[in-house]
Formats: sequence, structure tokens, C-alpha cells
Amino acid sequence: MTTWTSDKIRNIALIGHSGEGKTSLLEAILFQTGAIKRLGKVDDGSSVSDFDEEEKARKFSINLTVSYAEYKDYKFNILDVPGFFDFEGEMIAALSVADAAVLVTSAAGAVPVGAEKAIEYCSENDIPLIIWVNGVNKENTSFENTLKAYKEMYGNKIVAIEVPIMNGTDMQGYVDIFAKKAYDLNGKEIEIPASVQGLVDENEGELLELAAESSEELLEKFFSGEELTVEEKKKGIRTRIKNTECMPVFAGVAVVKPILTNMLDYFIDLLPAANEAKPKKYIDLADKTEKTMLVSQDGKFAAQVFKSTVDQFIGKLLLFKVIRGSVSSGDNVYNANADENEKISQISFLRGSQKEAADVVNAGDIGAFAKLNYTSTNHTLCDPSEKVKFEDIPFPKPVISFAVYAEEKGTEDKVFAGFNKLMDEDSTFVLEKNQETNEMLLSGLGEMQLEILNKKVKNKFGAKALLKTPRVSYRETIKKTVEAEGKHKKQSGGAGQFGQCSIKFEPGAEDGVFEFVDAIVGGAIPRQYIPAVEKGLREAIKKGILADYPMVNIKATVFDGKHHPVDSKEIAFISAAKLAYQDGCSRANPVFLEPIMSMKITVPDSYMGDIMGDLNKRRGRILGTDVAGGKAIVEAEVPQAEIGKYATDLRSMTQGRGKFSVELARYEEVPASQTEKIIADYKARLAEEQ
Repeated sequence: MTTWTSDKIRNIALIGHSGEGKTSLLEAILFQTGAIKRLGKVDDGSSVSDFDEEEKARKFSINLTVSYAEYKDYKFNILDVPGFFDFEGEMIAALSVADAAVLVTSAAGAVPVGAEKAIEYCSENDIPLIIWVNGVNKENTSFENTLKAYKEMYGNKIVAIEVPIMNGTDMQGYVDIFAKKAYDLNGKEIEIPASVQGLVDENEGELLELAAESSEELLEKFFSGEELTVEEKKKGIRTRIKNTECMPVFAGVAVVKPILTNMLDYFIDLLPAANEAKPKKYIDLADKTEKTMLVSQDGKFAAQVFKSTVDQFIGKLLLFKVIRGSVSSGDNVYNANADENEKISQISFLRGSQKEAADVVNAGDIGAFAKLNYTSTNHTLCDPSEKVKFEDIPFPKPVISFAVYAEEKGTEDKVFAGFNKLMDEDSTFVLEKNQETNEMLLSGLGEMQLEILNKKVKNKFGAKALLKTPRVSYRETIKKTVEAEGKHKKQSGGAGQFGQCSIKFEPGAEDGVFEFVDAIVGGAIPRQYIPAVEKGLREAIKKGILADYPMVNIKATVFDGKHHPVDSKEIAFISAAKLAYQDGCSRANPVFLEPIMSMKITVPDSYMGDIMGDLNKRRGRILGTDVAGGKAIVEAEVPQAEIGKYATDLRSMTQGRGKFSVELARYEEVPASQTEKIIADYKARLAEEQ
């Protein structure tokens, strides 16, 4: 089959807000290039890239997919990216290997939140971007108003390179701003309609200036009054796009009867080739130094896996991009993350779920491996004679958690195994045990993501799980000093058991958890039984007095006791210590301690007041605020019990524009008003477990 060199490859991610038509655009591109014979639809589940059962049922993308198309001896690797915020990790994975992005946006006359976030990410990471306005043929849409909205937000970076010619809701042609000529949909030149002449003139001037400013040569020609050729304009705009100084805009229609105008030629003429990608950071494992690597056919093989999927027939499928050299079926490669060697047996080029066998994949190209033993997402594969490790893809950290329980008792292992298998596909969620509450916690980027993962576990592995609000990791402590006596006496037939100890309990352990002091004199408790007293106390403090949360910051001093020369045993003093603990600590003013979380919240500055007001309602303390680059940064401390679904709430308050990070700061005493609620929840849980 055909193999492509990096200069003939374009790696393009389709990004933007959910529902704007990214998947439909991919379908139209594949149809127009002859890659598929029938135009599929998202709504009826027949599109190439939405092949997952959950995607078909919900009628929107959940997973990143790759499809390739051929056009004029070029290969386009097109990455279709979900638009929902819960699947942000898929966009980040796609943009880690894409050399440019196409932002798909509707002609609704506004900049959607998803578009804002996508542009912001591309800007921060120097990813070239062009904007395609979809659905100009729908009622109540306007290309001109949409273009205006983007210009108002992003200034002179935005310029139209095409203007659609409309007759009501019917797109009849377009004006090519580069050539300043109009064409009908069959490519025949026509007059520029008076209705768009002003818009064309305005954007032609802006485009000319942007192109001229790309080089001294073109700028000199521009100022001397010479006219720039179409090729010079495209070359200039290409340079500005590559340097992320320009986001050109054009328009069309993705569904029913697709209208893509010059899109495919723009991919070739305006977007950077694979060998023009920015250098990729890596560690040279020979000398442990950090270096950068350009996409190049020269040199030993090196690639990074950016996505894993589980195929029901062949197992795990690993999507990768070759950065240097090439890889062929039969090659032996080294996994720098797992420190293992792998034998390459199957390589494919992908078109959604369809796999086309490949003999070799060259630098800059994207392919898929099957049947590798040690490799997962983010792993580096390289030539064993020149070991390198690429910088990890910066996936976002989980911000919301649910406790996972098996719907049917006895199926817990099956449920947890299902989620663990799905971790191969999604690097933005984790399943781990909370050691303090003994709950298995499923943590991710949003409620929808976790709900869909739960559905996948059921559909793929036949395991039914329940997601519940997780318990807060409360602790208990005491506030005053008391003395208590514990006495264990048992006589039944044979040898008896006897142990008695007097213990002083007080707040203030040296290590903040538990401190044991032996103050026995005169042999009231023989030396061999002192460790048993300590052992009994250490076992006892695992559960507090008010509920079953661990007791902390307690100092226990054993100062007296009694023993029996025959009946005293270790078990007797363990039990006596536990009895003393129960009696003493119940009288020592026990209280709950709650985890206080340190939060850093970043939102557009217009939302700062709303965020601060909401934090006050959550018993939060504002530590400070700052404004940088139009963003407000609020630092606060908030009880963990008040922020269980903060990811969802923040998204609602800011229309998806906010983000936050959280980490444990310390534990503080729970207000008296909250104590009864915690005890009531504990009793309800006990009743449920019986």
C-alpha cells in the first residue's frame, strides 16, 4: 500500500464546542475524497467515527478517533475530538499529535464556550488553528455576525479567507478573498454580489496586511505599492498560521449535501506539514539529559502512544505517532516507560473502527499497533539501540469522585476489573481505594464521564455498579483530659483471663496521631503486658467514639493496673485497654475533625463575585484574589464536605469557563451544627449495611 513522507502528511484535529458538527465534517471530508462511498449521519449512528455503542445511543462523540483520507497525493490524518468538557482529555491527546487544528463552529453569531476553551488551549500550546463556520444554510444564522463575534474576542488575528454567497438559507457560492473572485458551487466564476462586497473589501485589506507582515520581502513589496500574488498571500498567511498569529475563517455545510468549498486545498496550502511540527521534548536515556526532537525520517525510530482503545476481537489497540525514523511489522522496539522490549506484529492505518494493514509507518504519520504486551497510553516506543522517552501528555487531573459499589453482592471483583480495563482507554479517570473510608473511589473530570464509564462496564463486561456520593474522611479527637479504668475478667471452665489498666487520655500526640506513654511503677502491670496495652489502644483508635472515623491527636499514658499471676494474659490486657478507651474518650469531649481543602479557582474576572459568594455559602474562607490576563484567580480553603460536586457546580456557574485545583490543607474541628448530621449519616449507613 501507499506510504507517505512527512511533507505529504497533514495531522489535523477537529475541535470545538459539542454539537457544532465536527463528526459530520469528518464524514463529509471522507465522502468527498472517496474514502467512503456513503455519507453517514450522527443522528442515525452510521458515521465513521461515532462507532461506540454509547456514542450511537447519545448521538454525540465520547472518544477521540482517527481517520485518514487521501487527496492530491497528500494524506490527511483527521482526529475527531469530543466537544463535551468531561472529555477534555481526548482533545489534549489529539492536540499532542496534531500539527494543526480546525475549529468547527456554528453560524449562530456567537463564540461558544467550547470554542473559547479550545482556542485558549491552542494559543497556550502554540498549535496552528483555522476556523470553519458550519451550517450557514440554517435558519437564523449569519456568517457575518459569527465572524464579527470572533473578531471582537480575538482582534486582528481573525480574518475571513472566504465569504459565503447566500440566497436566504441557500448557499449558492463563495468569494475567495485571496483571489478576490466569486465562484458558484460548481467552481464557475461569477460576479461578486453587491450584498457581500463590503465584507469582502474589509477582509481583503486585513488579509493583505497579515500576509505582508509575515516577511520583510512581502512587507517591502506591500509598502512599495506592488500587488501581492495569490501564492504570496497564501504563503504569508501560512506563515502567520504556523506562528499562531492568525486564525483565518471560512464557511460551508457539513450535513445532507456537504459544501466544503476549498477546505481540502487549504489543508495543503495553509496548514503545516508533519515535518514542520514544533520540536518534541524528550529525555535521552543514555545521559539522562532533556532534549528536543524534530519530526524527521533521519535517525532511529521513536514514537509516542497517545490513545488506547479496547477492540473486542484483537484486544488493545494503541494509536501512535512516529516522531523519528520509521517502524515496520516485525521490528523489535523498546518501551521506555515499562523498560521492556516489544515485537511489532500488526500495524494499521485507521478510519474510525476500520483497520487497514500497513507494512511501514514513516515519521510524522499516525498508525495503530495491536497485540503489544506492555504498552499503554503515554508510553514511548523506540529503537533499542537509542533509548529515548518523550515528555508525558499533560492529561487533566480528576476533579470529582463517586464511591463505587457492586449492584449485586459478590460481583465486586468483576465491577472493579471492568473499570480497570477501561483505564487503558481513558487516562483522565482513576479507580483507587480510600484507605480511611474503605470505599473504592471512581474519580474523573465530570459526572457525565463517570456515568458513561459505568454504562460501558455494564455493556462490555456485564458488571453492574452503583455510583454513590463518597463518604468524607472525617476523623475524631478529644478536647479534655480524663482518666479511665479498663478491666477484663473472664472465668469459664479452664484457665481464666484477667487484666486491668488505668489510663490517662489527653489531646496532643507528639506525632499528631497517637502517643503511648508507659508510666507504670512497682510492677502493677508486668513489663511483658505493657505492649499488649499499647496494642489494644492502637486497635481501638481505628474507630472513634461518635462514629467509626479514626481517632487522632490522642496521648495515652498507662499509670496503674492489676494483674493475676495465673490468669493474666496478653489478650486480657488488649481487651482492658479497649474498655478504658471507650470509657475515657466518651467522657473526654470527643469531636469530629473535617478535612479542609485548599482550592485555587480560575474564572473569567466577570464571575469573581459569584464565585466568592458561593464559597461563603460553603463555609469557605477566601485567602486572596488576583487578576491575570482577564482571568480571576481565587484562593480559598473550604471543607471537603461542601465541595463534593464542585466540578459540576462551577461549570454551571461559569458556563464551563471555570477550572480549579484542590488539595488537602489540614483537619479542623467540625462546627457543632454539623455534628448531628454526621452522626445521623453514620447511623443510616449502619442500618443500610445490616
